[in-house]
Amino acid sequence: MITILIIVETSSPRAWQVELLARLTAAGHRIAVQQVAGAARRSRSLELILQLEERRSPRSLLRPAAPLAATAGQGNHDLTIDLTGRSAHGHAPVLTVDFEGQRELGAGLAAMLAGGVRPTLTARLNGVAVAEARPMIGDRVWLSRAASELCASAITLIEMCVTRFAAGKLLPLATPIPPAPQRHGRDLIWRYLPHLVAGLGKRALGRLGGNRPFYWRTAHRLIEGSGIAEGPDSSNVPFSELADDGKRFYADPFVFEWRDRLYLFVEEYPYALGRGIISVAECRPDGRMEAPRAVLEEPHHLSYPQVFAHDGEVYMIPESSSGNELVLYRAEHFPHAWVREAVLVEGKKLNDMTLLIRDDRFWLFGSEQRGEGSASDTMVVYAAKALAGPWSPHPMNPVLIDRQAARPGGPFIQTADGRTLLPLQDGTEVYGGGLGIAELTVLSDNEVQFGPVRPVVPGEAWARKGIHTLSRSGRLEVVDSCG
Repeated sequence: MITILIIVETSSPRAWQVELLARLTAAGHRIAVQQVAGAARRSRSLELILQLEERRSPRSLLRPAAPLAATAGQGNHDLTIDLTGRSAHGHAPVLTVDFEGQRELGAGLAAMLAGGVRPTLTARLNGVAVAEARPMIGDRVWLSRAASELCASAITLIEMCVTRFAAGKLLPLATPIPPAPQRHGRDLIWRYLPHLVAGLGKRALGRLGGNRPFYWRTAHRLIEGSGIAEGPDSSNVPFSELADDGKRFYADPFVFEWRDRLYLFVEEYPYALGRGIISVAECRPDGRMEAPRAVLEEPHHLSYPQVFAHDGEVYMIPESSSGNELVLYRAEHFPHAWVREAVLVEGKKLNDMTLLIRDDRFWLFGSEQRGEGSASDTMVVYAAKALAGPWSPHPMNPVLIDRQAARPGGPFIQTADGRTLLPLQDGTEVYGGGLGIAELTVLSDNEVQFGPVRPVVPGEAWARKGIHTLSRSGRLEVVDSCG
């Protein structure tokens, strides 16, 4: 653990800065706070917007907070974190964060609106870019909510930098990012107003359309040879949609082959129930799919039914983040009866944790929702020597913050030439908006790295926009899409 000096303005602390202090303290770092006097740098436009949207987002991380108690002057510090945007200098290295290239938050939010709400955060150590975050913004209409997710990502980005700094691994990015020209935030209100009107109008049109409140489609096909994961789909074998009765949808499809029979496990979401359950359908030899039957239900939402075999038993690790737990289930009578085998991780909101077994080690890759942040943009990794655990977080968690490359969208794929690929959800435009595939290039107790993401684009076989999940076993390949 290290000693950190955090510099804040006396008159303008915000909730996200208080949360950052609490997170770093909880991680065991020794924290000192220095307040600097001067004119408050709050944007009047931003303050007006926050007041207008207060009822929409009362817990926004941008809300004003009580001044932090000054505790500086207690000796030397290993790292300085400057939250004033002034690029403070001192004997210790100085860490700062740019919001869409801007040190001042209001100007950064104006730039975010101008860029279509696809923000980038850049962490700099003594002015040199050392890390980036591309947060996923769930609410692209109300600025206070979008900005809260932006600030939640800033907290996690700083945590990531502190972890790497303490381990001696906070290095300049391979591609330098020069500082951007600094602007003021006075034009924020003029970017906000048309953005809000357009967003509310789009939502109103969607409600008038009479569509289901949210809806996913699952599709399947039997093919020979390569499929979507290997590159552009050249088979042109059409997908068949898994039929529903309009009172539910099916999503998060996983294929599992057991004793020469093919099964499709899905999240089934009955609208009347208001949460997901796990169902299974068997694929007949001619490619027809039986009607799904429910096999697992909990008081909380279940999805992402990852099913696999190990040591002669069949297991499932579904997503159960709303229950604040990650559970291993065992098939008591496959495929219709499942029992709890072990709780792998408690007290965390882990999403779509995806299993990889390598060199007698068990690894889980997925995304974690931290505080008020997104559930889909922060990748974490856990490891264990036995399937039932104990499971330990990777020392470099979070591995990355990226709306395009953090949340898995299906099981790992082992290629014939020895590569390990992972489907990854692309939330650049919207959750469920797309899918990509990246190669796992480095995996050790000290580091995790992926290669660039190759987008999976719709083709003639499945032309719907936004493939969300990809799974295949044998000849059976399945996908799902939003809407």
